[in-house]
Amino acid sequence: MTTSWSVIRVLRNRDAGLYLAGVVVSAFGTSSLWLASGVWVKDLTGSDGLAALCLLTLWAATPAGPALGALADRMRRRPLLVGANLGLAALLLTLFAVDSTGRLWLLFAVLFLYGAVCAVHDAAESALVAAVVPPELLGDFNGLRTAVTEGMKLVAPLTGAGLYALYGGPAVACLDAVTFVLAAGVCALLRVGEERPARSGAGRLEQTAQGIRHLWEHPVLRPLVAAGGATMLLAALAGSTVYAVVDRLGHSPAYAGVLYAFQGAGSVAAGLVSGSALRRLGARRFAAAGMALTGAAAAARAVPSDPVALVSCVAGGLGLPCVLIAAFTAVQRETPGPLLGRATATANTLVFTPNVLGLALGAGLVELAGPGLLLPLYGVVLLATAVALAQRTGSASRTAARSSSDASPT
Repeated sequence: MTTSWSVIRVLRNRDAGLYLAGVVVSAFGTSSLWLASGVWVKDLTGSDGLAALCLLTLWAATPAGPALGALADRMRRRPLLVGANLGLAALLLTLFAVDSTGRLWLLFAVLFLYGAVCAVHDAAESALVAAVVPPELLGDFNGLRTAVTEGMKLVAPLTGAGLYALYGGPAVACLDAVTFVLAAGVCALLRVGEERPARSGAGRLEQTAQGIRHLWEHPVLRPLVAAGGATMLLAALAGSTVYAVVDRLGHSPAYAGVLYAFQGAGSVAAGLVSGSALRRLGARRFAAAGMALTGAAAAARAVPSDPVALVSCVAGGLGLPCVLIAAFTAVQRETPGPLLGRATATANTLVFTPNVLGLALGAGLVELAGPGLLLPLYGVVLLATAVALAQRTGSASRTAARSSSDASPT
């Protein structure tokens, strides 16, 4: 009941509802292109490696997040979001020229720029959301955002694949371009008063460093962002064993799609309940619970059983978003508005760069040892990290209680 009421409160907020509509539209287009680009490259070249390179190209700009996020703090966020969405729409239309292997470089260039612009877009979006959504509803909003994004991942790739099969890659690029135009229109309708950011006397390098320093020195944000990065690293290592798991279960590689669907369903559920859970548990306990559930799910996936594999995928889908929602909601709550773009982009870099590293490292490790050994190991490390985070929460609470007692009159 509490969860339902929180969701209703978010949706009753005009700007929050509009923003969620924009997220649904743009997430649908992005998820459609994500799958279709790999299929497109595979058809043109016949290379599995080049097809896999599409996803890596999209993530390639992630390490530059702190510098890219500084752009979101130098101008008003709503016009920046409108311009970024329209710019991405125009950029995608250049993919109509990709009709042979000789022009394949254009697809990879567009994917790289797509990822870079999205890094700026995400930083500006986080800052604008913090200005639009009341602080007590940020957890609910971020949970709903996760739910709709993961929900789009369940249906959009199939739509993109079907559109590609019928009309080719340019049709999918056109679909994504249309979604960005619609998202730009939604952003233009937001009612938020923004003042032009004050000019800072600091240089660009110093401005970028301010976001990094804020996260490092903040006692609440540093452990949460570190927990997010550790979770993404270990989840990526576990995720790289998916085809080995499918093989142990005796299915064809296509069965991996079933596992991903169950994981996505768990993530949708996590997004719907995260707001109320975050209020009850607090950010660190909520993140620790998510890490523990993700670790238990990874270890259970080593069992060669279809029912266990499906349940573990749902559990992993439930656990992983909890850590991310806790970390990024805390960044929005604990960071001053003028610094929020840089802080968000830096947190994105610290959390999601380990995901790329984990995918690359895990691909090599799974060749050396099977999932029966690797998955329990990843699960144990996640559980141990969750326990450490929870104990740190308890220690901080006891310290605060002692300080309060010492300060009270006797």
